[in-house]
Amino acid sequence: MAHKHEDSFWGGIVKALGLVFGDIGTSPIYTLTVVFTLTKPTIANVYGILSLVFWTMTVLVTAEYAWLAMSLGRKGQGGEIVLREIIIKLFKKGRVLAFAGFLSFLGVSLLLGDGVITPAISILSAVEGLLLIPSLAATKQTVLVVIAAVIAFILFFFQSRGTDKVAGIFGPIMVVYFGALLVSGLVSIVETPNIVTAINPWHAVEFFRQNGLSGYIVLSEVILCSTGGEALYADMGHLGKKPIIRAWYFVFAALYLNYLGQGAFILRNPDAENILFAMIQNQSPELYIPFLILTIMATIIASQAIISGVFSIVYQGITTRLMPLFKVDYTSSQIQSQIYIGAVNWALMVAVIFVMFFFKKSSNLAAAYGMAVTGSMTITAIMMIMVFSKTTKKWKVPIVIVIAMIDLVYFTSTFSKFPHGAYWSILLASVPFATILIWTNGQRALYRALRPLELDIFLLSYEQIYAKGHIPGTALFFLKGLDVIPPYIVHCVIRSNIVYERNVFISIVRTDEPLGITCHHNKDVGTGLEFFEIRAGYMRVLDIENRLKEHGIDEKVIFYGIEDIETKNPVWKVFALIKKLNPNFVQFNKLPAAKMQGVVTRVEM
Repeated sequence: MAHKHEDSFWGGIVKALGLVFGDIGTSPIYTLTVVFTLTKPTIANVYGILSLVFWTMTVLVTAEYAWLAMSLGRKGQGGEIVLREIIIKLFKKGRVLAFAGFLSFLGVSLLLGDGVITPAISILSAVEGLLLIPSLAATKQTVLVVIAAVIAFILFFFQSRGTDKVAGIFGPIMVVYFGALLVSGLVSIVETPNIVTAINPWHAVEFFRQNGLSGYIVLSEVILCSTGGEALYADMGHLGKKPIIRAWYFVFAALYLNYLGQGAFILRNPDAENILFAMIQNQSPELYIPFLILTIMATIIASQAIISGVFSIVYQGITTRLMPLFKVDYTSSQIQSQIYIGAVNWALMVAVIFVMFFFKKSSNLAAAYGMAVTGSMTITAIMMIMVFSKTTKKWKVPIVIVIAMIDLVYFTSTFSKFPHGAYWSILLASVPFATILIWTNGQRALYRALRPLELDIFLLSYEQIYAKGHIPGTALFFLKGLDVIPPYIVHCVIRSNIVYERNVFISIVRTDEPLGITCHHNKDVGTGLEFFEIRAGYMRVLDIENRLKEHGIDEKVIFYGIEDIETKNPVWKVFALIKKLNPNFVQFNKLPAAKMQGVVTRVEM
């Protein structure tokens, strides 16, 4: 099960701070620093940027995610795969459905690509704060990158142990962190109280009027203040909607007051670099090192939330048959969403460390950052337009259209970053995107090439063979549904005459609800032939053996099909390789190896 939703009012908020808001919470470490490398910190520019930051967070996080997207959950789960499931229900078939499918594949891939850049920029930007400690001011950038890479390595190394035990301290640390942002912001505002008027949207309008095209390009860095906003919706399943929204209002206040404080500090110290750290050091040098340690801890927690989010997206992808079956381990007996996918973990770690060494500085990484996030936000908005247009809440459509257009403006502004490293977010996203396309199309093509047999034709031969005699005990066979019999069962039963006293055909159907499980046992499909169907939600973890024992099925042997694919098509060769490298259905569900019998079928694709 997901978290029990009986958390107290404050308990829920504290948990949300630890699990959901790490990414957006670490944005103040680098956002304004990066923005003011692109634009001069004149009074008009500082007010304009702070106004843009406020309205970006209001429109793209509060309106798009907290109000609109979070009203579209399924059994409390959120994210782009959930939006796709809702659209499938509403539209049934047609081009709209194919378009929605394509969009969700793209959105999920962009989020997965983003899962590489976010930990890299967060950890690296925090470690760069060491440069403001006088005795470490001369530290070489390479040394900082190595420190950041070691932190990343340790973080990924401990993933397989599960975060269940330490997750309890994440919330309180983030409370202290957001509290520190809030207080430091207020202290700085007190010195330049007029900065509060920056909320006025007129300053943003003026900024564009004075800066023209370069102002539009600056938007590609302003968006950094909202990266991580999509986590509100994607992580909804862990905690439920209410605690996340309540926590967001506190986070919003802490973040924006900190941005205002940083803005006030820039006006007083226009030459400052690493603005957040410089501001803290200016306010109280003796608290600087504790604050630096706190920020590094916050970036580790933020990265942890992203890694867990990536596991969660991949798991949804596996159970909805969008992605290959990776080996999944469950790291918590209490919290079902606590999973570990080794292949994904190590691939992510290699990519994160590579990106750190490739870009060397957080300001360089900022150039690669933002395109995937704004792309994902635009896709979410387009999918929400589709959903709202088919529901009773049609009045929300014009609102979402406006938000989608704003998303699009931000998205197109990031194109200017393409030559400076934004192509990395596209490269990184193309790996899961290609995998999803090859896997979904390959599965369909393979099914057609296998030429399964109709049940009634199979039963005619089966009854004759059973009448001649059978082996004592129970055999299990796995298949998609009872309507067609896969070739390996035909090969086993009809060609090789392997018939047991009890033959149980098992089908596992993943429903489009996140949780819930039902079993249906039909004992008289044929003589000694039974059908057992398990219908489980796509986030549900299954213990097949237990379910069978509850229904009095104690197997002697388990047969499953292995396809030996013969093909000249290079795309299907990749598909065949993915199939070979990943566990098959039976290994994925951790059935006892001693009882397994693989039946190989040669297939030409």
